[in-house]
Amino acid sequence: MMPPEERLLRTTRRQFFRDCGVGLGSLALSSLLDERVLAGGSTSVARLPHHTPKARSIIYLFMNGAPSQLDLFDHKPTLARFNMQPCPEQYLKGERFAFIKGVPKLLGSPYKFARHGRSGAEISELLPHTAAIADDLAIVKTVRTDAFNHAPAELFLNTGLARIGRPSMGSWLTYGLGSECSDLPGFVVMLSGGGQPSGGHACWSSGFLPTQHQGVVFRSQGEPVLFVKNPAGMSGDTRRASLDALRDLNQQRLDLVGDPEIATRIASFEMAYRMQSSVPGLMDISDEPESTLQMYGVEPGKASFANNCLLARRLVERGVRFVQLYHRGWDSHGTGTDDDLVHSLPKLCRETDQASAALVTDLRRRGLLDNTLVIWGGEFGRTPMNEARAGSTYLGRDHHPRAFTMWFAGGGVRRGVTIGETDDLGYNVVRDPLHVHDLQATMLHLMGIDHKRLTYRFQGRDFRLTDVHGELFAPLLA
Repeated sequence: MMPPEERLLRTTRRQFFRDCGVGLGSLALSSLLDERVLAGGSTSVARLPHHTPKARSIIYLFMNGAPSQLDLFDHKPTLARFNMQPCPEQYLKGERFAFIKGVPKLLGSPYKFARHGRSGAEISELLPHTAAIADDLAIVKTVRTDAFNHAPAELFLNTGLARIGRPSMGSWLTYGLGSECSDLPGFVVMLSGGGQPSGGHACWSSGFLPTQHQGVVFRSQGEPVLFVKNPAGMSGDTRRASLDALRDLNQQRLDLVGDPEIATRIASFEMAYRMQSSVPGLMDISDEPESTLQMYGVEPGKASFANNCLLARRLVERGVRFVQLYHRGWDSHGTGTDDDLVHSLPKLCRETDQASAALVTDLRRRGLLDNTLVIWGGEFGRTPMNEARAGSTYLGRDHHPRAFTMWFAGGGVRRGVTIGETDDLGYNVVRDPLHVHDLQATMLHLMGIDHKRLTYRFQGRDFRLTDVHGELFAPLLA
């Protein structure tokens, strides 16, 4: 039998949490329903930003599967000179590859490069539209990562860890800065190219942050957001009445136990209700001029990367904080025509080149580029060697984490510059390396956040997007 003093202690503890639950619950709900959320959660009470931001929103064009930088941006005449010659041993000793076996042959790009714009940026013939905006871009050839398989690399770039469980960068941003739009989520994800990334929903998960901050997937065809539309037979008034009743029940429980996730649930239901009226207007692009639709290459009613780029512009116009577009298919191993450099890579460029450039141009002409950071890139790069898996005669490249290319535009980055240099084969970085954690720190900085100060206490430790790493990448900053 429990001693009286222990029963009293447990009763007192229950009474404490019950009695103080009202305050905790009200505080949690008010912070979630407020347009701006207090920064730092359990570790800080100071509002963000920490300094004057250069960007208000980010549009991240994630080329899922890892585009071949050596065939798009990092021109290597030496590779062409030694095309199909055995790779030097110094590059193979102690190296791990995803699929390459034995001694592979070097592979020069089958595509021509030319210099473009006043900046003279070298860009492949596969990207004529990107070449036309070269003077708007900061092209970084020296990004590097710690992972060389897709799911871990996608998670590492998005969450700072190559395993499931951490919050994504969009979640960190909306947690720290909130949203400037009351009737749309602060973090929106759109998919094209044949499905979601290998890392799955974990790439836009809120991890241990309140689930209000996870990415919401929008679709450019069919019902834009699943489970938001009223089912047949339910009127708007009935929906409002049912939500009011559900809110009251949840509020009672929140007041009793003070669980912030209940506050998140209430806020999510209210957001879904507001989205019933805001999303249809957002997704209806019929009000866009025909010239704009042609510039993006949009086909109304058809799901595509081009449609998603146009919708991304419409989202940031309305104050959405972070928009991430995934386009799948860039995994150019060369096992057949579906994943080689001669057939598949040009197709992917045709699907994305025009719309990516149009997005930058459209933002610039609308006065939005200065406060919108646009990012283009994949999770790692491709090897300078031909993979030739199982004796395949199709040209392809294996995964390569040591050096790959990303480009940036707008929102506080330099324009018309090419940054960094790799060796003659494009294998290793020789100048201005940009590690993934440095990239994350720099992105947060441009949004007005000191990456070392945006933290969240979980399981007794303060966590941040960059873990215990990350430095600002000065060559990128305007």
